[in-house]
Amino acid sequence: MAASIAEARIERLHEAAREAARDGEYDSARSYVRRARRIAERHRLRLPTRFKRFTCDDCDVYLLPGRNARVRVRSGHVVVTCDCGTQARYPYE
Repeated sequence: MAASIAEARIERLHEAAREAARDGEYDSARSYVRRARRIAERHRLRLPTRFKRFTCDDCDVYLLPGRNARVRVRSGHVVVTCDCGTQARYPYE
């Protein structure tokens, strides 16, 4: 039961981070992302794939392609580059 509450909280924080990033409030978005990661660690939960793909591992900012992230398609993978310079690669078929 506690896991479902934690999962719901992570989902709400994900939505809040997205809205804050859209409004240009990157510090608030960063705070929501950090809090969601902390909850997942505490309850030993995996973060949803959607959450992991749209957050930077280094600076914890919520990534918005075209605003603070660059997305490039290469052969067999997608490269997402944050403004801080961190790159993440995700495979596709």
